[in-house]
Amino acid sequence: MILHLKTTITQNFITVFEAFDEQLFLKLSPPYPRLRLLQFDGSEPGDTVAVEMFTGLTRHRWTSLITERKVTASEAYFVDEGQELPSPLRRWRHKHLITKHGHGAIVHDIVEYSTGLLILDLLLYPLMLAQFSMRKPIYKKVFG
Repeated sequence: MILHLKTTITQNFITVFEAFDEQLFLKLSPPYPRLRLLQFDGSEPGDTVAVEMFTGLTRHRWTSLITERKVTASEAYFVDEGQELPSPLRRWRHKHLITKHGHGAIVHDIVEYSTGLLILDLLLYPLMLAQFSMRKPIYKKVFG
């Protein structure tokens, strides 16, 4: 399943891309499930980001590996791929793409996920959409 959300902002795309750090990661974390950051190496290939998720009764570890990073004259991106995922997820790939848009930029969250069951992927889609839609006002506040 693929989810693609776009947020138009006023800052330069390179400035925005360079701001994807631990502080922004924490700001973008959803209110539920609560997350505790265990490791944040950065956004270079080979870097790891690990969190512990608290859903109320249970805890789940989520570890992602940064697998790609590229900067051109009109866009910049990095990709995190899930290595250790909470059930029912079996596959996770999140491309953080920032494209030049006039004097500003567009932040793209492109998420590919799979549980292994299409019906479950479809049932999770509204939840994923809600979770990632919460990022839009944060992007607007941080980047204008």
